[in-house]
Amino acid sequence: MTITYNCTSDDQRAEGLQHAKRAISEKKCIVIPTDTVYGIAADAFSPTAVTLLLASKGRSRQMPPPVLIPRINALDGLATEVPADARALAQALWPGGLTLILHAQPSLDWDLGETKGTVALRMPDDPIALDLLGMTGPLAVSSANRTGQEPAQTAAEARLQLAESVEVYLEGGFRPIEGTAAVPSTIVDATSTPFRVVRQGAIELERLREIVPSILGFGEAVGQEAPVGEAPTQEPPVEELPGQDVAGPDVEGPVHGSDPVAANGEVKPDDS
Repeated sequence: MTITYNCTSDDQRAEGLQHAKRAISEKKCIVIPTDTVYGIAADAFSPTAVTLLLASKGRSRQMPPPVLIPRINALDGLATEVPADARALAQALWPGGLTLILHAQPSLDWDLGETKGTVALRMPDDPIALDLLGMTGPLAVSSANRTGQEPAQTAAEARLQLAESVEVYLEGGFRPIEGTAAVPSTIVDATSTPFRVVRQGAIELERLREIVPSILGFGEAVGQEAPVGEAPTQEPPVEELPGQDVAGPDVEGPVHGSDPVAANGEVKPDDS
């Protein structure tokens, strides 16, 4: 039976987190808030659960979801050959609205879709999401909406689109801020040099370049420079991050929530 928990209440939050943990262990989908938009989440290590997540959104295996993690040191368990610059970005900007596409650990027993050996990782800056991730471990998460529809900024909005395909909805209020538009995570492809932004989102290019000066902006080629004082701009595709799915609940690539980048590097408009 589908249940919504009001996580602004301490009692319901505790009960909701326990139910969500149980649903994840049973290979079911849940909806959680992230610091970008709401995400639909499932056990990243269960092909059955990931298939259900994709079916709930109306997506194919060609757009695999990003993976949300509870702490930075999970990087080395899920990714291999992590470049020093990628680690520096994570240390400076996690938790937060940055998704990193990296080479996946080949020994991992998971099937997120057509990832071509990559994984999109993000540590969200949301206490509810982090509490749950601490209980469950890494979760495959994509924006909580049907593909092609607006991303949900509350659990109630997500339920209107995803209905009974989700076991537990954790309502934490409006994300990111009431009255603002949904903004997915920024996705950076760190699998080759120089790094490049494949989706512009919550983290501005100027901030990324404070840490990695050589990073390419969205659509920018090697040797091309943006006009002084400007960065290449793009309307952030929301349907995230999250996710590959971008990467994207921002939830917020190939991405694994936040709403997305496809495994071939093509930017998809759907992720956290």
